[in-house]
Amino acid sequence: MKGRWTRALIAAACAIACTFSGRSETGLIALRAALEMIGVPYSWGGGGVQGPGYGIGRGATTKGFDCSGLAEYAYARAGVPIGSTTQQQWHSGIRVTREQVQPGDLVFYDSKPQRDGPEHVGIAVDGERMVHAPYTGTFVRVDPLDRPHFLGVVRPGAGRADSAV
Repeated sequence: MKGRWTRALIAAACAIACTFSGRSETGLIALRAALEMIGVPYSWGGGGVQGPGYGIGRGATTKGFDCSGLAEYAYARAGVPIGSTTQQQWHSGIRVTREQVQPGDLVFYDSKPQRDGPEHVGIAVDGERMVHAPYTGTFVRVDPLDRPHFLGVVRPGAGRADSAV
């Protein structure tokens, strides 16, 4: 799946992203890094700042990413530490509304609100799609943002000198 399709997705995402005037380079760099990982296997507990890695438990034999590992990797490439868990990432920037989502923003979902923090994160490609590591048995891919249990959007790096919010 890597190769031609990945390059096409990256080019399309960058073309869309460039239409957002005032957006910092941070989100665009993170988005590009995540899109370059399309096709990498899901690995529960896998991945992080160094890239794909072996996970834990059911991810121990698969080198890849879980959702928060992919987000952490992408933002590390952009020079912004966001933490390694969805709970840490939920607090890694400013909250924006669903209508304000821009390429590179983190989009969170929570189907178990009785637990502390969100359970899934993706990186917005645009206002309609995200790149994410969905679940065991799948690969990093692009899917619609609209899905059940939407929680909110966070813009990491906002408030830094290179950001324009």
